[in-house]
Amino acid sequence: MSDHKFDAEIRNDFGKGAARKLRAAGKTPAVIYGHGNATRHVSLPARQTKLALRTKNAILELSIDGKSELVLVKSAQKEPVKQEIEHVDLVEVKKGEKVHVEVPVHVIGEPMGGTVVDVVHSTVAMEAEATNIPEYVELHISKENPAGHHYTVADLVVPGNVTLELAAEENVAIVTETRAAEAEDTTPETTEESAESAAEESSEEE
Repeated sequence: MSDHKFDAEIRNDFGKGAARKLRAAGKTPAVIYGHGNATRHVSLPARQTKLALRTKNAILELSIDGKSELVLVKSAQKEPVKQEIEHVDLVEVKKGEKVHVEVPVHVIGEPMGGTVVDVVHSTVAMEAEATNIPEYVELHISKENPAGHHYTVADLVVPGNVTLELAAEENVAIVTETRAAEAEDTTPETTEESAESAAEESSEEE
């Protein structure tokens, strides 16, 4: 059900001092919410947690007091300099249960020469089964689409078992001209204007 399986321990000591001691011992403080249960404070193995959190919306299978539980990673706090994980918020989930998550958009392909694709939504909100959340959705772009073309939610390639929470006509990305292309468009006019000015100055001198 999950690629990330490890033990979690219930913790009863709270506060910054207790959290520092946990981290010094190679553990990460976490809180589990959900399903009408009381909030539970646990500690997770720091190295395994860091590896698991490389995947957005990671599902963890935790063994707590000998009982296996599925949890969804909702957020994580990181130390700003070393980027070490300081705290994790988890939500209890059940197999088959649907959850609301944000999933990254991966752009596939290359735009027309002289253009770039400006991504409006780098993630999209969706409803998906907790144990079957896609790592990302794809947006395929084409060299045939010129500047001004809009890619919408309807253009996203998504699995059939998810429901996007944005309108189909919502813009996901827009094709725009590069600065170099814009400069090329204006150069001939600028050259002609300069030539005309030079000719007028020459006539006045004569």
